[in-house]
Amino acid sequence: MNSLGHKSGVLLEGEPGRCKVYDMEKELQEKLQRILKKYWGYQAFRPYQEKTILSILRRQETLTVLPTGGGKSLCFQLPALLMDGTAVVISPLISLMKDQVDALQDMGIAAEYFNSSLPAEARARVLQRLRRGELKLLYISPERLSDPAMLAELKALTLSFFVIDEAHCISHWGHDFRAEYRNLGMLKKVFPSMQAHAFTATATPEVQQDIVTQLCLRNPSRHIASIDRANLTYRVLPRARGSAQITDILRRHQGEAGIIYCIRRADVDELSAALNAQGFKNLPYHAGLTDEMRHEYQDRFAREEIDIIVATIAFGMGIDRSNIRFVIHAAMPKSIEHYQQETGRAGRDGLPAHCYLLYSGGDYRTWAFLFAQSGQRDVMMSKLSALYNFCSEPQCRHNVLARYFGQAYEPANCQACDYCLGEVDMVEDALAIGQKIVSCVHLVRKAAAYGFGAAHITYILQGALTDAIVQRGHHQLSTFGAMSDVSLRYIRFMIEQLIGQGFLAREGEFSVLALTEDSRKLLRGERAPVLAKPLVAVKKKDIARRRTEKKEKEWAGVDRDLFQALRKKRAELAAQKGVPAFIIFGDKSLQDMAFIKPVTPEAFATVFGVGETKLRLYGDIFIEVIKQYGKIETAAGY
Repeated sequence: MNSLGHKSGVLLEGEPGRCKVYDMEKELQEKLQRILKKYWGYQAFRPYQEKTILSILRRQETLTVLPTGGGKSLCFQLPALLMDGTAVVISPLISLMKDQVDALQDMGIAAEYFNSSLPAEARARVLQRLRRGELKLLYISPERLSDPAMLAELKALTLSFFVIDEAHCISHWGHDFRAEYRNLGMLKKVFPSMQAHAFTATATPEVQQDIVTQLCLRNPSRHIASIDRANLTYRVLPRARGSAQITDILRRHQGEAGIIYCIRRADVDELSAALNAQGFKNLPYHAGLTDEMRHEYQDRFAREEIDIIVATIAFGMGIDRSNIRFVIHAAMPKSIEHYQQETGRAGRDGLPAHCYLLYSGGDYRTWAFLFAQSGQRDVMMSKLSALYNFCSEPQCRHNVLARYFGQAYEPANCQACDYCLGEVDMVEDALAIGQKIVSCVHLVRKAAAYGFGAAHITYILQGALTDAIVQRGHHQLSTFGAMSDVSLRYIRFMIEQLIGQGFLAREGEFSVLALTEDSRKLLRGERAPVLAKPLVAVKKKDIARRRTEKKEKEWAGVDRDLFQALRKKRAELAAQKGVPAFIIFGDKSLQDMAFIKPVTPEAFATVFGVGETKLRLYGDIFIEVIKQYGKIETAAGY
């Protein structure tokens, strides 16, 4: 028997001294399917999972990019079960390690984590299990590899392979660079014969190459899945009306879990308090809270004791709750990579989820100010501009995200963003509107020899006789009142879109409007902007009706009352075990139960996500809930 558990040398090309390769791929694939069902309770692999697993089993080094929710952890967890020794998983997410290990142990897989959060007793116990060869997976932080004692422990063991999770952290070009990750190239010097496998959910082609170079990966097999998350619906709106936009969204998602992101700690505290006062129960989360408070709030969210978190981007990297149904950005994040990662925390179970981004030009200025002292300012400003363009240019959101990460997007209509769903009304005379605005900026700068901000330009175009306009004689400009038939909000919305699309720019300490090369092309009629109108009340009602109809279709055949009863039981079990609720079962499994209504172990085994261990641990418990619910239905005369 070899390390894969087969009688012949399956898929071991290029390894001197090993037995010849036999054509047993079919047998191996059948074995993988059995293991997938036995432990994870899944009937089939997701895209790229099986290819990545086979590469690891062939002992080829790999770079795998799978979107959040694409199942990248399974890609290295499953082959670890088939190979001799322990797989070492390097992850920066200390808060997430426990959840991942708890989930593996709940499936009957021997796994542990070793980091600073463990007391001395627990660390000693993990080391004993490690030395006895009992573990298939060990999770550690990158800092641990700078500890000579840990390196000595690992060198004395039989290891199967190394995994570098969140591998984008190694790249200066990435959005989440971490200096300790830059040192991981030393793995090849300390463990020259050991394979390394890099995994991430977010990496541009530039970052992908940097990962390969920095980790010294040897001719890695690359598995780059589509970055697109088809189950996410994106909506981007200019921010207005304070917290009212957010409360409107929360009413649509009553009883569902979600994250609301803000830029500053003060914004988090203010919005959290305002929402709690209006009956939207939530908790705040940011770096200004004590460690104890952050851990408590994060645990309460993971255990489903609270469904809404208002947070800075400090929140989320350690969250693996699978049933987050919405993510709201109350302000613009700082890059498309961050936006992709933060929205990626929604719909990890594969079920439909919604992402809302509320933005303004003020967000751009805030980030520009925060980037001013950074050594990577130019890179960060470039990424910020790309995101601002994403916000302000109405087009298919899925298409833009895919192209940003160097991927083609085939569908002409994604049917999952505000633009493709027809929720955005386009301006028919966009060229004329753009020329009026740009002409106004040009004339004001020419008259005063310096620039003015967007608010002043807006008042001129609408024809408002403000003191500032009269004092400077700007009411005598030919563009004064050129857009008097529309509201100030409408004009400001147009200006923001022109800035985002590069037809205007902000410059200087006071963010005055300036012309660009594209401004001149616009004035000459050589280039035209793509402009959307602000939403009006009638349109909003139509959108709300269509959303309700779509949600009804998503739940077709699922008994919602039974789903809630199952969810309550899941919460009870999670509380007893001291683990997040999703570790017991994800929402997708509960929906399947509420659809199938299994009342025998055989039927329960067909539920999505039910493997042998979960059937043994939870089958009778959930079957009893379903049976009792059936009795209530019968008694009620259903």
